[in-house]
Amino acid sequence: MAWNDPDGDDRDPWGNRRNDQGPPDLDEVVRKMQQKLGGLFGGRGGGSGSGGENAAVWAVVGVLALALLAWEMVYRIDPAEAGVVMRFGKYVTTLPPGPHIRLPRPIEEVVKVNIERIQTLTADSAMLTGDENIVEVEVAVQYRVREPQKYLFRIADPDVSVQRVTEAAIRDIIGQSTLDFVITEGRAEIAASAQSLIQEILDNYESGIEVSSVNMQPAKPPEEVKAAFDDAIKAREDEQRKINEAEAYRNEVVERAQGEAARIRLDAEAYKERIVAQADGEAKRFKQLLTEYEKAPEVTRQRLYLETLEEVMSESTKVIVDDDRGSSLMYLPIDKLIDKQRESAAENAAQSVMPERTPYVPSSEDSMRDRRSGRTRTVR
Repeated sequence: MAWNDPDGDDRDPWGNRRNDQGPPDLDEVVRKMQQKLGGLFGGRGGGSGSGGENAAVWAVVGVLALALLAWEMVYRIDPAEAGVVMRFGKYVTTLPPGPHIRLPRPIEEVVKVNIERIQTLTADSAMLTGDENIVEVEVAVQYRVREPQKYLFRIADPDVSVQRVTEAAIRDIIGQSTLDFVITEGRAEIAASAQSLIQEILDNYESGIEVSSVNMQPAKPPEEVKAAFDDAIKAREDEQRKINEAEAYRNEVVERAQGEAARIRLDAEAYKERIVAQADGEAKRFKQLLTEYEKAPEVTRQRLYLETLEEVMSESTKVIVDDDRGSSLMYLPIDKLIDKQRESAAENAAQSVMPERTPYVPSSEDSMRDRRSGRTRTVR
């Protein structure tokens, strides 16, 4: 049967009557839903429900409500976190790590903030140096949350604020530095100054953020002038290499000259001490000889004469014989005499190498003993 058959039944293929008057009444739909809910909870619309079934349903609903309440009231803060408690949107306190019980929402709300996680941001832009040159600088900043309540409530967007503060601090420092300082040895100093300045600005904002480190990458010139900068850097390196070589040569020459001067000075000191000691010894010897001469002038004069002859004739290879008896036959061991003279010369050479000693001066008793025995004593 067709749907639009005027002589047929007014039901559709699913067994429902067609209503040619328009859509169903909304009040009737709401009334039917109320009847079904009333039957579920023991009302008049559900005549088939019983009292025991209604009690079980209410028990389940109560358990679910208690579980939901416990879920809303019990909070567990991890060791790396801090819980910020807000009551009706106002800050109340900060919870340490561990389990805690607070009032349910919407009365209180706990926001967990990780205070141990290190966050990193990078600022990269072209900046103007103090000598009016453009340089590209890249800085990496690491920071963490130090005071959670300030981090949440003092500034609107902490991460964006840190990035803007970093760019402002770097521009300030680069604007006070020269290009040579930025691209050569000033990287570490600029990073340290930037960290101090960033932390100072964030503390003035009461952001609750602690900057742990600032790392500056090597600064680069713009691509348009990179070749010229490379040539300038190479020339600067050659200059520094020449300076280092000159410094090394200067140090070598100066140290060698200082060593030579020290050696000459020590030799002079040794010569002075030797001459002074020799003069002192000669003076003491002369005084002692004078004393002996005053006691026995003839004997001392004769002894000095013999000692002088011995010293002079010890270097001669001739043998002089003086025989008052006029004997024509005399045996002279010439070879023994020459060997003795050579041994004496060698002994004198060895004594000259040995350290100088105070010359021996015979006493009056030695002089008298030599006079009685008819011997002469050689003083060296």
